[in-house]
Amino acid sequence: MKIAAEQRPLADFIQTFRQELHRYPELSNQEFETTARLRAVLDEHQIRILNLPLATGLVAEVGKPEGPLVVLRSDIDALPISEKSGVAFSSENPGVMHACGHDFHASAALGAAILLKRNETSLPGRIRILFQAAEEIGLGAPALLATGALNNASVIFGIHNDPTLPVGVVGSKAGPLTAGVDRFTITVTGNGSHAARPHDGNDPIVIAGQLIGALQTVIARNLPSAENAVLSITQIHSGTTWNVIPDSAWLEGTVRTFSQSARELIERRFRELLNGFGTAFAAEIALDWQAGPPSVINDEAWVDFALEQAPAAGFEARRVAASPIGEDFAFYQQQLPGAFLMIGSGGPFALHHPEFRVDDRALFPTADYLANLAVKALEQLAQR
Repeated sequence: MKIAAEQRPLADFIQTFRQELHRYPELSNQEFETTARLRAVLDEHQIRILNLPLATGLVAEVGKPEGPLVVLRSDIDALPISEKSGVAFSSENPGVMHACGHDFHASAALGAAILLKRNETSLPGRIRILFQAAEEIGLGAPALLATGALNNASVIFGIHNDPTLPVGVVGSKAGPLTAGVDRFTITVTGNGSHAARPHDGNDPIVIAGQLIGALQTVIARNLPSAENAVLSITQIHSGTTWNVIPDSAWLEGTVRTFSQSARELIERRFRELLNGFGTAFAAEIALDWQAGPPSVINDEAWVDFALEQAPAAGFEARRVAASPIGEDFAFYQQQLPGAFLMIGSGGPFALHHPEFRVDDRALFPTADYLANLAVKALEQLAQR
């Protein structure tokens, strides 16, 4: 993607900044140095930072108080993954990696803030740029909303890099784009015995095995085929040796849904099935259901608007399919309309993979796109 000569210094700066963030990643709610680095650059460019009760992360603002308020959102946290990407700026924090590209998101948003500051006096309102903590654990957006930072805002735009899209593409869709995320743990408590005398106990492993198969029917036999949903059991733990039937078995997994009705139905049927199994097998079956972010539901008009601005920054605009990943941007959309956008990052490795890499050629164009998108949205809102 082409970068004008006059923009090259800023493009080089945010690339260096991105690589610095990548070298020193921090986990959710531990992003203290990341926040300090962002604050230092924003202060250097005399970009206002709101005084909010946030331990990590921050909110910057450009523009004047009169007129509409547009919000751009980025995230800043990393994952508990040991990096194997081989890049020269690989993580120096053992067991922590920017394997989801939040360093890319934050650096692009920082570049957008700097671009917007250059033309601040001509803005017909305000633009707030969120550098949000703790997206990976789904707690960052609710915490930021609780500060009131989005009060009176008219629209919010967010980005996520997408390694399944080539560099130079921005994609989105109206309606559900990402899935609602729920996490569950199941503890089956039976009665241990010698493995040679299973009739003396109540084998929790047999119960768990039956339960695994039955849980797959919660979606297959309760939802219409057109209703996309996923139920995956990802961990099973039980027993300590070869000749002893244990007292308990423990399972963990996730459910992904694209509608609130499906989400509620699956949880209800889950509980009913576990209660029935407990009675049928004379066992205690406990469920811990942890609700995560809901589905990202994009506003159709703002998706159309955002994709219309893509060519000005050199992007090809595409309509993409919904993805079962989770994203706490959804919490913002419960308060105001918005559009979440996927930025092609070139692959080849998937998000959360230890060899994941982002192609920096997309970085400055993304910053330029975000800045232009925010300005155009302000102008449209100011005419209403």
